[in-house]
Amino acid sequence: MANVSEKFGLRPYRKLDGTPLVGAQNRYTIASGYATAIYQGDLVIPVAAGNIERHTAGNSTPVVGVFNGVFYTDPTTQKPTYKNYYPGSIAASDITAFVVDDPDAVFLMDADEAFTRANLFANYSVTNTTGVTQTGISKVQLDVSATGTAGTFVVQAIDISQDPDNSDTGSANANILVRINNHFFRSGTGI
Repeated sequence: MANVSEKFGLRPYRKLDGTPLVGAQNRYTIASGYATAIYQGDLVIPVAAGNIERHTAGNSTPVVGVFNGVFYTDPTTQKPTYKNYYPGSIAASDITAFVVDDPDAVFLMDADEAFTRANLFANYSVTNTTGVTQTGISKVQLDVSATGTAGTFVVQAIDISQDPDNSDTGSANANILVRINNHFFRSGTGI
């Protein structure tokens, strides 16, 4: 049976040791006026000014975590605004992002091509698709064709979902459990 085609970026699933990931996240800032939209489920990287930005496919910069939402004071209405995505180009001094940044977190991710058991334990890049503004959800997928053993690949596949609607390894869009392979808090390198 073919998998359900649903792109959702990286969705928090559990911890690497099998214990539940109970919604833990931390605050980071986004620079006022940062032009690129960041969607819930997108990977984010730290940048020199003490802020975060959206990770792009093929980028070897260590990732700080997965974006989960944002708060800012709307510059037009002056009202506090909570969203599950950052729309980009917001001129505010209080843009606070919420990021799932646990280096031991495991995420569920949709594969862009057929993914077999033999593909497990390899490192992968992600696609660079922009999210959906109506839902605020990422459309990033595991890029099955961009794989290797280098530590600079952003994620590592550790298991195939047991969801009966998304575990068919003979077709595209199987849900894969991944961990962040190139994690900023494990790399030991600063900015």
